[in-house]
Amino acid sequence: MTRGPDQRGNATLVARTAQECAFDAVALGEVMLRLDPGEERISSARSFRAWEGGGEYNVVRGLRHCFGQRTAVVTALADNPIGRLVEDLMRQGGVDLTFLRWIPYDGIGRSVRNGLNFTERGFGPRAGVGCSDRANSATSQMKVGDMDWDDLFERRGVRWFHTGAIFTALSPTTADVAEEAMIAARRSGVVVSYDVNVRASLFDGGANRAHAVEVNRRLVGQSDVIFGNGRSFVSALGLRDVQSASSGPERLGSKDDLTLESVASAFPNLRVIAATVRTIQSASRHDWGGICWFDGDVVASKVMASLEILDRVGGGDSFAAGVIFGLLEGMPVKRALQFGVAHGALAMSTPGDSSMATLDEVRRLVDGGSARMTR
Repeated sequence: MTRGPDQRGNATLVARTAQECAFDAVALGEVMLRLDPGEERISSARSFRAWEGGGEYNVVRGLRHCFGQRTAVVTALADNPIGRLVEDLMRQGGVDLTFLRWIPYDGIGRSVRNGLNFTERGFGPRAGVGCSDRANSATSQMKVGDMDWDDLFERRGVRWFHTGAIFTALSPTTADVAEEAMIAARRSGVVVSYDVNVRASLFDGGANRAHAVEVNRRLVGQSDVIFGNGRSFVSALGLRDVQSASSGPERLGSKDDLTLESVASAFPNLRVIAATVRTIQSASRHDWGGICWFDGDVVASKVMASLEILDRVGGGDSFAAGVIFGLLEGMPVKRALQFGVAHGALAMSTPGDSSMATLDEVRRLVDGGSARMTR
């Protein structure tokens, strides 16, 4: 399915062509209703702006909106007005909803509901805050056998499949659903990516965290590409901390080189490991960049120093979308990484989980353009 770099150093990771596939990328995950109090606090706000959002969905939404890729999401919603609002928001984003499953609603959510995510952006010394209300959601109740993966991956055709650790932590069944999908995708020659994460709010004790590490390791073993924060890979995958041994140059991300190499050594099935790297000066100002391991080589982006942040939620998902676009296009890995960093930076300049960036804006930023007004 996967191949190494060509003679020009381009990433020929993607084996299936656009012509033979109905979709460039498909994601598996939960889509929640995000309620945003703007510049106020959740606890004192009297109005909220509504968005759709979810870690896995954000990736394919960015691929569709910014990069013009044909994308779809596999998810589920309770069939009530909240679910229909989320559907309407997703339709505006352009992601194909053929594989959205509607679950009958019982009137008050005894058996099923839709996930809500209240999010404060933060500013200056005040950190952002996320308050999820998502237990017993329709997506969390997905189970093995619900989806005909062979129909999607083989008969319809998909080039890239993406899921992540947030989806797998929703319930005792979701990790098995992800694994079922990943195995079917690999069987059909589809590139599989996985966002490595251990979200503290989804676990309530040490035993559960240990289970999260076990799930991450199992599913990274089924992946070709993984995304995450370089310094979180160690804890999320239960690896020995190698950062203290790093003696590289003092630059943003220099201590992540050995981490990525350690992950690659532990999981020889991986072809690409891509990580965001950020130093947080305040909630509204970060040093931002990325680092990527590909077939034994580590490349890093230029640092965007003191990047001004409006809303950091979704920045990592937009980074993943930019990298995936570059790899789907057969770009050299370093340029694909730059597309990820630029797209993530632009996504964090607007409110909401989803990218509002255009491909021209991403290219201009990658090529060193300024923020001068375009008229």
